[in-house]
Amino acid sequence: MLDETVMEKIRIFAKGNEKRIEQIVSYVEENPEVLEHFTDLSQEDFMKKPVETLKLGELSDEYIKTCRLAAAEGIVLLENDGVLPLKPETKLAVFGRVQHDYFYVGYGSGGDVKKPYAVNLIEGLQANPNIALNKELLEIYRTWCLNHVPDEGEWGTWPTHFEEMPLTDEMVKNAKNESDVALIVIGRAAGEARESLLEPGSYYLTTDELSMLDVVTSNFEKVVVVLDTGNTIDMAWVETYKSKISALLIAWQGGMESGHAVADVITGITNPSGKLTSTIARNYEDYPTSNNFGGRVFNNYVEDIFVGYRYFETFAQDKVLYPFGYGRSFSDFTINGSLSKNSSTEVRMALSVKNCGPFAGKEVVQVYYKAPQGVLGKPAIQLATFIKTALLKSGETANLALGFDTAVMASYDETGATGYKSAYVLEAGAYEIFVGSSVRDVVSVGTFMVETTQVVEQLSEAAAVAVEHGFERMVARVNADDSVQLAWEKTPKRTIDLKKRIEDEMPVEITSFNGTVHLDEVIADKISLDEFIGALSLTELEALTRGHGLMGSALGSPGNAGVFGGTLDSLIQKGVNPITTSDGPSGLRLQYEAALLPCGTALASSWNMALLEELAIHQGSELTLKGSHVLLAPGMNIMRDPLCGRNFEYFSEDPVLSGFSASAMVKGLQTHGHSACPKHFACNNQETYRNTNDSRVSERALREIYLKGFEICVKKARPKNIMTSYNKINGVWGHYHYELVQTILRGEWGYEGNIVTDWWMQPSVDPNFENVSNDAYRVRAGVDVLMPGGKSFVNPNGDGSLVKSIEAGGLTLAEAQRTAKNVLEFVLDVKTKY
Repeated sequence: MLDETVMEKIRIFAKGNEKRIEQIVSYVEENPEVLEHFTDLSQEDFMKKPVETLKLGELSDEYIKTCRLAAAEGIVLLENDGVLPLKPETKLAVFGRVQHDYFYVGYGSGGDVKKPYAVNLIEGLQANPNIALNKELLEIYRTWCLNHVPDEGEWGTWPTHFEEMPLTDEMVKNAKNESDVALIVIGRAAGEARESLLEPGSYYLTTDELSMLDVVTSNFEKVVVVLDTGNTIDMAWVETYKSKISALLIAWQGGMESGHAVADVITGITNPSGKLTSTIARNYEDYPTSNNFGGRVFNNYVEDIFVGYRYFETFAQDKVLYPFGYGRSFSDFTINGSLSKNSSTEVRMALSVKNCGPFAGKEVVQVYYKAPQGVLGKPAIQLATFIKTALLKSGETANLALGFDTAVMASYDETGATGYKSAYVLEAGAYEIFVGSSVRDVVSVGTFMVETTQVVEQLSEAAAVAVEHGFERMVARVNADDSVQLAWEKTPKRTIDLKKRIEDEMPVEITSFNGTVHLDEVIADKISLDEFIGALSLTELEALTRGHGLMGSALGSPGNAGVFGGTLDSLIQKGVNPITTSDGPSGLRLQYEAALLPCGTALASSWNMALLEELAIHQGSELTLKGSHVLLAPGMNIMRDPLCGRNFEYFSEDPVLSGFSASAMVKGLQTHGHSACPKHFACNNQETYRNTNDSRVSERALREIYLKGFEICVKKARPKNIMTSYNKINGVWGHYHYELVQTILRGEWGYEGNIVTDWWMQPSVDPNFENVSNDAYRVRAGVDVLMPGGKSFVNPNGDGSLVKSIEAGGLTLAEAQRTAKNVLEFVLDVKTKY
């Protein structure tokens, strides 16, 4: 029996979660050595002092197996002359110090997980009985790495690469004499609060890495190159060494099972089936964003809707090194398809996929469409949907049915050029449907005809470019010979009066309610939620609009990112539970050990939505065990530019693939009753100056590219929380952006969940309303919770801006009540399902 002092500490860990109290008690009784974690600090100071990593529960074999498979299926095979899969008993010489000092994931909140273990490349290869490693070379690298321990840096100053061991010709010749195949591994990392740089060791290879390629390819006839990276890097060097490289793989960053996953692929245990989620261009300067990225004050999104492959396939096909959706297998597949149904609202296809190669494997069937250029101008080709087959044996054929709504092919008319302003339209003409294995390897399977322009969805202008911030954007123009060329036009500017929009949409105040209330009475249908809210004081309403103190709140699990909901004693007494939030996209970031998952890019590169959902279900079980209610994930911003530091957290340059991937993760995470929190809404496309930079983007590009993935996720998976972004979008910070939140997210998409800020926000006065600033400005915009609740202008007890604003006739009580209702509806969901 544990004494009361220990029990009190355990209650701090598990406040609001009786099931978890029982789990921790059981664990402590079985492992009394951990008692020091609960007794050496006062309750007040408990979360202020770092404590040793806590262990709570073993990772299941199925969870580990799923992590390993997800990492393997995300690996993209770019080149292979037949050397892979390695034949049994292959004698392998491994070059590159990253074989030991592996980059398992990127840096920052998306990767700082207390993993129970991590398998590096050498450990993965050693565990495979079909590989015989060159022991002499292995020992040389092991000794050198022990004597050259890399500096992991600190927040925002992490290394982009590690120093490489210099190679001599003699060393490599000796290795060749004892080996059949050489494997070169090159590693890169990026992270939050910094970008990749156009420098050797970051975006470009270093002199030592190029020298390693030179000396190894000069001595070995068979060379396999593995890239351990979460972000796309320069690959122009591939054309120089292409004739000397037998195989090339992007392993991405596969989390704790990285080494096993790479070994599984190169030995054929797992036939590679990953596909690129972004285009790899020959040179950085070939990307349409290259001259408009990294600005301190703003970036003009001059490429407009022509992001990634939409640009390259329309205007610059010759600039592509590896196209979107590309990835090789150890087998060849044939894909055949035909339109099986062609209605005004749906396109359906009958597909057959045959494995014509000698190895069992999976194939990704990608469906694209080519829309008529019309008056709006369109990309040459766009992804509509996709599906990944099950494992097909050699010679096996899979018959599949796949379809998509015709609304997927609609374009947004922001000016009324088609006669329908602020509407998604299908312009008249032929919409050709293509099926294949990449954006380049496709065949036409039929045509969907639109006789006259159709309005798919009538909306209203929202979040357009500010009048004072006009710029020119790329457009497609049709020549006399029907070819398409790049042209430029002025980006449309906003015409809507935001102040009037807000005043016209004010909520109605909830009537005050006298009496003692408890949230359990709402669950029991004894009182309504409105009655409960009507009984709350202004102090309690204000507390519901912000998190508790700083990160690591004593009200939540140790190491939490922040707590909201029941942050006052009076609210807790009324049955409002504290809600614990935790990072992040690659694993649960607490003081407990947790599984380190593959990075977001690796997961999306699998194109396997069932696998992603299964992985997220396992991660959801971890949340339950370790007492967290909200996982601040997935990260789903568009990969606008390859230098963005957090691209490893994100899925794709394409909104459909991003939206589908996020939906799979959200569905899986929310299976157990807690919540995902997709982020960052919206246009968090760079890390430098992320708190001040203004993303200036046309309303059309905003809707078709940067918001589309979020829209898909909201409608398909119904996340219970969403996080706004740090940056401005067309002049307004994400956490103050009424039109993004109220007009689009809640109004058009029907989102009913809670909305939180990214961690902290910028002080500002609402330009449309006097006496409305900071928290009042945010609540008026419909952003419910300031997280984590205390820093800079916001002290642990709030900055007073919300209450002052209400008392001064700025913010209305009804708006504060609206926010309280959103928060409390999620608290109720947790109380009834968690």
